[in-house]
Amino acid sequence: MAEEIKSLEELNTLTGAADVAVAEVDVPKTPVRDMLGRSYATGKRKNAVARVWIKPGSGKVVVNGKEMKDYFARPVLQMILRQPFTVAGVENEFDVMATVTGGGLSGQAGAVKHGISKALQLYEPSLRSPLKAAGFLTRDSRVVERKKYGKRKARRSFQFSKR
Repeated sequence: MAEEIKSLEELNTLTGAADVAVAEVDVPKTPVRDMLGRSYATGKRKNAVARVWIKPGSGKVVVNGKEMKDYFARPVLQMILRQPFTVAGVENEFDVMATVTGGGLSGQAGAVKHGISKALQLYEPSLRSPLKAAGFLTRDSRVVERKKYGKRKARRSFQFSKR
C-alpha cells in the first residue's frame, strides 16, 4: 500500500517539486502611451463601438468631431461620460478624442465611457483600482434579445383568438 501523505511539504519532497518554486513577483505596470503621449482604448456597449484616445489637457471631450455637449445633448449622457474622471479623481486633466459607430446615443455614451476608463487605466496604471471597483473596466454584455419565429417580438406572442 502507498504511504499516507500528511502535509504539503511531504508531497513536495515525494514529487520533487520543492525545487520548482513559483515566485510571485509584483512587477509595477508601465504606462502604455504612443509617441504623441496619448493612450488608446476601445470601448463597447450594446452594438456601439468607440475608439478613444486620451492625452493630458484641459478636459475637452470631442466625439465624432463634435463637442460633447453638441453630440450628447442630454445631460444624463454627458454625466455618464464624466463618471470615469470623477471616480479616478482626475477631472479636467485629460482631453478625449473619440469616434463612435453603431447603436443609439445611450449605447454610444456607454461605449465611450468604457473606452475612457480603459484608456485612463493604460495611461496611469495606478487608476486601475478605483475604476475596477466602480465596474467601469467591465464591458456591459447586455444586448437586445433576438426575435424568434412564431413570436411577435423576442418573447411576446400574437394575441390569442378563441374563435
